[in-house]
Amino acid sequence: MQVKNYPGVALIGLLAGVFLFGCQLQQEKPTSAQIETVGMKAMQQADASAERKLMSWSAQNMPVAQRELALLYQTRPEQRAQSLTLFEQAARGGDVDAAYQLGEMLRVGVVGVAAAPAAAATWYEMAAKQHHARAALMLGMLYKNGDGVARDDAQAAQWLKVASDLGNPHAMFLLSYIYRDGRGVAQDSAQARHLLEEAAEHEYPPAIQELAMTVQLGDALSPKDERRAGYLLKEAAEHRHNNWNRF
Repeated sequence: MQVKNYPGVALIGLLAGVFLFGCQLQQEKPTSAQIETVGMKAMQQADASAERKLMSWSAQNMPVAQRELALLYQTRPEQRAQSLTLFEQAARGGDVDAAYQLGEMLRVGVVGVAAAPAAAATWYEMAAKQHHARAALMLGMLYKNGDGVARDDAQAAQWLKVASDLGNPHAMFLLSYIYRDGRGVAQDSAQARHLLEEAAEHEYPPAIQELAMTVQLGDALSPKDERRAGYLLKEAAEHRHNNWNRF
């Protein structure tokens, strides 16, 4: 039996192929940047369709989507427990910022979530080991203050150094005191001064003010310099108008 080749049949086959190809494209996983864009839209514009997309992607175990949905739920008191769960799922899936955010929620506690700084340390460490500067800073502060963990000057110095090396000026500032006093590290006045200068270079107001007081009085590392002190004090006052807590 001979099969005739009808043009209409060929056209239908072609259209079916195009349709299937289009479906495959739609089913491809979005990039992290695309998910974050949708997350921003859901957050800033209260876009319900964007939120539904995040929910769908989150259900498919996409860590970035879980983190973005958790950030959205974090703004709603009635959904903060869900936010905590989503952050943990994302962190276990390898999302570094989710691990940091989970640490933040556990450290301070929020409505519906009790403070648990000891548990926060675990997540901070997970993120810090993957070069998250802010997580390393917070972990260093936990050990420095004995907040939820046993006070440990060596651990505090270690993690503050990680954050400092990653460019965090708050960590540089705290580490300068650690080297000045020799807590958890060998005392090193020169290194302490270097870190203070670095933090000031990064426009961290407390460091600028501390450096101003140091040069105003003079010390073993530099002579008294009233002119520079005045300039630094003025600079510190100007920067206080900025939100330096971002560090």
